Amino acid sequence: MRDVPDALAARIESGAATMCHAWIVELTDGARLGFTDHDQDMEVEGVPCRAACGWTAGAAHQEVGGEPGLASASAVLDVDGPTEGDIADGRWDGARVEHWRVDWDEPSLRVRLAVGTIRKLVRRGEQVIAEMEGPLAALHRVVGRSFSRLCDAELGDARCGVDLGEYPGATCDKRFETCRGTFANAASFRGFPDMPGDDFLLARPATGGRHDGGSRR
Repeated sequence: MRDVPDALAARIESGAATMCHAWIVELTDGARLGFTDHDQDMEVEGVPCRAACGWTAGAAHQEVGGEPGLASASAVLDVDGPTEGDIADGRWDGARVEHWRVDWDEPSLRVRLAVGTIRKLVRRGEQVIAEMEGPLAALHRVVGRSFSRLCDAELGDARCGVDLGEYPGATCDKRFETCRGTFANAASFRGFPDMPGDDFLLARPATGGRHDGGSRR
């Protein structure tokens, strides 16, 4: 629940044109940077927020229940961040972001709208779009391997081992049959094609054939 100061709530309800957004970004190395979409610099939570970087609030998608929600903001490449070097070095990957709504006429009147983590920076020429996800996203990440009949490697990566140069434009549906028949790569398949499914519960003992406990393949 957001704690909105009464004075700020009154200004918002009155439709005052003195409201702006501010972002406080904490990079993975501990550096804290501030940005605003106001036309002048301001200070929020003790962090100077610069107006010259062109930060603008983008689309936001809020979910109910345990879903993390998504939001975005756009900026331009700038010496105070983000720069091409920062992006290449991954300084912004996983950075913590606080999104604030501020009365620029009286910056002490503010409310924190959201807290998130930058999951990806997208370059479009000189423009940079920061895609952010909410704190609950950590609960949706897969830790370790998941057991599935499908392969959990990406076509051509180190675990897969397929040389993409031999299969230009190829895609993989991650099935064992495709791995074996299309790429002759069955030995590196990273799934469990013989893992029993729901149909196993309804299976009956087979008659005839070989029953020595060996592989079904």
